[in-house]
Amino acid sequence: MPTSRIAVTGSSGLIGAALVRSLRADGHEVARLVRRPARSGDEVEWDPKRGYVDVAGLVGCDAVVHLAGAGVGDRRWTDAYKREIRDSRVLGTAAIAEAVASLDTPPQVLLSGSAIGFYGDTGDRAVDETAPPGAGFLPSVCEEWEAATAAAEERGIRTVHARTGLVVAREGGAWGRLFPLFKAGLGGRMGNGRQYWSFIALHDHVAALRHILDTESLTGPVNLTGPDPVTNAEVTAAMGRVLRRPTLFTAPAPALRIALGEFAGDVLGSQRVIPGQLLDSGFSFAFPGIDAAIRAALR
Repeated sequence: MPTSRIAVTGSSGLIGAALVRSLRADGHEVARLVRRPARSGDEVEWDPKRGYVDVAGLVGCDAVVHLAGAGVGDRRWTDAYKREIRDSRVLGTAAIAEAVASLDTPPQVLLSGSAIGFYGDTGDRAVDETAPPGAGFLPSVCEEWEAATAAAEERGIRTVHARTGLVVAREGGAWGRLFPLFKAGLGGRMGNGRQYWSFIALHDHVAALRHILDTESLTGPVNLTGPDPVTNAEVTAAMGRVLRRPTLFTAPAPALRIALGEFAGDVLGSQRVIPGQLLDSGFSFAFPGIDAAIRAALR
């Protein structure tokens, strides 16, 4: 993409912050959407709960990347927090989609976040973007989340749903919690360890987002996962190899259910997700294997 103006929500999060750094390093102008009055020229105010976006701040944007949403694993899943998980995604996405659709000259692309939680528990079965949604809370949230971009799609804006897997990074996300445990020699498999984890290195995730922005043929759901999903037991072994630590501990399924409540079902669930659209579009992963992804996170 030539030097462009790109708006980003969720710019303070793990992925959003890395994307903003990458875009600015290449000379792009980034407008960050913030949930308070704008304090600088690169900020645009919005309030996803009220459905408010300062539309004037989006004028001249060639692309909008929408990554904001409450963390799925940040708290125990009470009914109130499940509503926050859902509303932060669905209401926020609808507000962004309606804002970009209202512009006289809308952006060329709306790249909106989603998650591989769309597929539910796939067991040993490999799935790509053609697979139907699974059953349960997260699949239902993902369906509503993606449907909330309708206003942008109806306006004719190229709309992509980035179904993100487990991002391997020290700074946050699931791996941000794993690294301290494994470094202390307290890491181990979860449950029976046979469940698939569809991971992606943070570097590759940002590169894939940039690839989507640049590739006009990509539309609809795009899985942002590495090409070779591995089991939790294989992740555990790789963490031990790379960090040179023992991995003797095990978190039994009943203990996880007590500690995590309903969310434990997703931790113990298996998602063997293939990035079909990325591979078909010629995207090249820099860190396709689990050992390489872990080493990249430690740089």
